[in-house]
Amino acid sequence: LMLMKGPNVMVGYLNQPEKTAEVIKDGWYNTGDIAKIDDEGFIEITGRQSRFSKIGGEMVPHIQIEETLVRLLKNEEEEFLPVAVTAIPHAKKGERLIVIHRKINQTPQQLCEALAEEGLPKLYIPSPDSFFEVEELPLLGSGKLDLKQIREIALKAFNTEDS
Repeated sequence: LMLMKGPNVMVGYLNQPEKTAEVIKDGWYNTGDIAKIDDEGFIEITGRQSRFSKIGGEMVPHIQIEETLVRLLKNEEEEFLPVAVTAIPHAKKGERLIVIHRKINQTPQQLCEALAEEGLPKLYIPSPDSFFEVEELPLLGSGKLDLKQIREIALKAFNTEDS
């Protein structure tokens, strides 16, 4: 998790002390980014904290699952990602992975088996009944996935209240 401290870091959100307290602790700003520093000291942002689920106490990266699924579903004609991974609340595990996808040529069972063959840990593999097909994945004006709307689709599709 990338934390920053220094005179160039904001002091907080204007008139929002609760939101400020969530992201600034002891002068350290939690960017919400997951990053690594290479041998030469360069920082590479590898993901967002919001793109992880906590399942059974483990952090599960949505992006790694998406990238593997995209590779398994590789189609040269696709301009946009055919899948998006999100999570919904789960009473026992904390969260449940959900794959929202456009029309695909493999069954969810085949994809789950392929994810296992790719070496993903069991926690990273959604259950076959956790796949939901949509005509189009929602995008923001910037062309990026609309993660909030994707989560809402998952919550409605699996009849779950956001907690």
